[in-house]
Amino acid sequence: MKQQLLLLEDVDALGKKGEIVSAKPGFVRNFLFPKGLAVVASANTLRKQERLRSERAKQAVVDRQESEELAKQIESISLSIKVKVDPEGHMYGSVSAGDIAALLQERGLPVDRKNVMLTKPIKETGLKEVVIKLKEGISIVTKLTIIPEGINVAGLENVVKPIPAETAPEAPSA
Repeated sequence: MKQQLLLLEDVDALGKKGEIVSAKPGFVRNFLFPKGLAVVASANTLRKQERLRSERAKQAVVDRQESEELAKQIESISLSIKVKVDPEGHMYGSVSAGDIAALLQERGLPVDRKNVMLTKPIKETGLKEVVIKLKEGISIVTKLTIIPEGINVAGLENVVKPIPAETAPEAPSA
């Protein structure tokens, strides 16, 4: 049986501060209550709801402004990362959301791994577009250049992606 709760803080995938939500008992008992993120919705706590909603509205304005400023900063920079490749041009490993977040953090931008929207790690060199989702629904697309080690940025256009084995032309046999 799901419990009715008043959220005291924003909880990803559940709701925002001041909302009445329902959640499964295990999630409530093991996560929300111990971290102080929610309380059971009773007559007393429902009086807090309006105050929490007004606080959330004020915080949303501040978060939106910060996210817009951060989006402008991210747009103004170009990201590049060097990776190791084998002689055929295949990458050793991949570039993950954590790697991209670390690149942004090195430049003083407060972006976390969960803000970088990658469906799967990048396993090819070249220019890629990466979506970064910030607070209050603001998202930005930035370009990431993945450079094989030993090649400078100017020579990147000359790097050819490896030819998949099934489409490679067969050598004439004599």
